Amino acid sequence: MTDEPLIICENLWRVYKLDALEIAALRGVNLQVAAGRFVALKGRSGSGKTTLLNCLGGLDSPTAGKVRVLGHDLTQLDDEHLARWRREQIGLVFQSFSLLPTLSAYENIELMLRIQGEEKKERRERTLACLEQVGLRQWMHHRPYEMSGGQQQRVAIARSLANRPRLILADEPTGELDSVTAREILALFQRIVHAEGVTLLMVSHDALVDEYADQILHLKDGQVM
Repeated sequence: MTDEPLIICENLWRVYKLDALEIAALRGVNLQVAAGRFVALKGRSGSGKTTLLNCLGGLDSPTAGKVRVLGHDLTQLDDEHLARWRREQIGLVFQSFSLLPTLSAYENIELMLRIQGEEKKERRERTLACLEQVGLRQWMHHRPYEMSGGQQQRVAIARSLANRPRLILADEPTGELDSVTAREILALFQRIVHAEGVTLLMVSHDALVDEYADQILHLKDGQVM
């Protein structure tokens, strides 16, 4: 065992080039996140929240600085190793749900385990357990268009849990939900973090998240304040 934080960023920069222009989305971010915490990352649009989340998930490459997540220096991994690492250790949840519309709730989750190479019996058991965890087992055969926005996001959360991740990265997961449904999703995240020992880093502008998160970080002009 180690006491090293689950996430470490040191002087992290992400600069985008547009012709002769250079736009710094992240400006020397320094950040540590301990394991088993529900952490909210807040800030205005354009503050760099999603860019930071993408760098932490290996979906974007920093221009300079250090990114260490789950004991791995992401700047030292090539695309193939990053994809495998993300598939095996990270859960991702997006604002738009990103479910496959032709697949049922069960199939959307089970597909992740097929990609992992899990055996049929284990796939079924894990898929049903994830659906049970988000309270949607009775909706397992329904397709996304047959479910409400809140139910679709629950399926997306169940899918993110399928590979038993140590870290879940969520980008505005309540952004398209009404306040009642948003509270249900935030409470669900809170239960998952505390019951499973998963670490959750959520980008959000929703004031409701303050009531559920263990820690709130504010990003302004590409820096953690």
